[in-house]
Amino acid sequence: MTDRDLVVRVHAGLNEINAAEWNALVTENHPFLKHEFLAAMETHGCVGEHFGWLPMHLALYRQDRLVAAMPLYRKLNSYGEFVFDHAWEEAWQRVGLSYFPKLVSAIPYTPAAGARMLIQPGMEEACRNMFLHTARELVTEYGGSGVHWLFPETADLAFLEAHGLVIRNDCQFHWQNRGYAAFDDFLSGLSARKRKNIRRERRRVAEAGVTLRRLNGHTASEQDWADFTRFYNRLFDEKWGMATFNQDFFQAVARAMPDQVLLVLADFEGRSIAGALMFASDTRLYGRHWGCTEEIDSLHFEACYYQGIEYCIENGLQVFEPGAQGERKVARGFNPVKTASAHWVAEAGFVKPIRRFAQMERRSIGEYIRQLQQQTAYRKDNS
Repeated sequence: MTDRDLVVRVHAGLNEINAAEWNALVTENHPFLKHEFLAAMETHGCVGEHFGWLPMHLALYRQDRLVAAMPLYRKLNSYGEFVFDHAWEEAWQRVGLSYFPKLVSAIPYTPAAGARMLIQPGMEEACRNMFLHTARELVTEYGGSGVHWLFPETADLAFLEAHGLVIRNDCQFHWQNRGYAAFDDFLSGLSARKRKNIRRERRRVAEAGVTLRRLNGHTASEQDWADFTRFYNRLFDEKWGMATFNQDFFQAVARAMPDQVLLVLADFEGRSIAGALMFASDTRLYGRHWGCTEEIDSLHFEACYYQGIEYCIENGLQVFEPGAQGERKVARGFNPVKTASAHWVAEAGFVKPIRRFAQMERRSIGEYIRQLQQQTAYRKDNS
């Protein structure tokens, strides 16, 4: 197959693309790459000009059938990316250039790795080449500063690196399922001090009179989603400033992907006081959102970490990614993992300094991970 067999189209919304054909390209049932998840963000106002995420998804067709797709957004700011480039923006401004718009292939507000180029097997080389070429052309058309692939899977990253893109690294903390049959099996692999601390944290929540409920899209009620949305909004009001998701979005995703949703609600004295929202693929659990109306000792750890670990063990999931950042996760059985992003810079004069910046950053992240590996919660004979 040659590039001449492919037709590229730019779509201003997921609903312009056949959902079944898009989902046929998604591997491992990745929740954030599903048509239903991405389309719900657009339908319910979670992306758009107000938030600086303008959809312009790329789709490749052969004989009018979708064979590859790439989620893509024209960005008017750097909000919700989890790969921080404010220093780059300042460098552009210092020489009188505009850093925005830029193009970003990512899942908005979601620092989870996955395919950024969804491709029918056997067509990878031609499709990846066309995606890269088209994205560069769009940058020129819009007068943008570059294209950024955030948290791409290994195959996409290797392709982009081979084509000269700048690679950045960062660090997250993931839990690995080592074939545990029960939560106590996981605890048995930890050092005595860490094991005792986790048991104490779980006991504090129970002794406070808090009970936890695990719900999915089938069992969570409209009131449950209203409660969770209230927790979510409160967290942003107090700490982050701008909530992007809403109850309509949460409920739409829960209806469309009911078995991939894990909603953990904490009840106290007859009312819900906190919640954590997670999503599952065929192999991984992804922690995404948390909020509460009452502060109870260790409740965050129970709802966001330990409930997720138990769920993974009970359902045979191999990895739990609880979200970005958070060194305190190391003491609770999560280990540092290197993440990556790839960047094509349109302004030739910035390529070398940005590449040097990324190289120094990668060395720093590598050293940071090595230091954290020495603080593992696991026994030395079980690390």
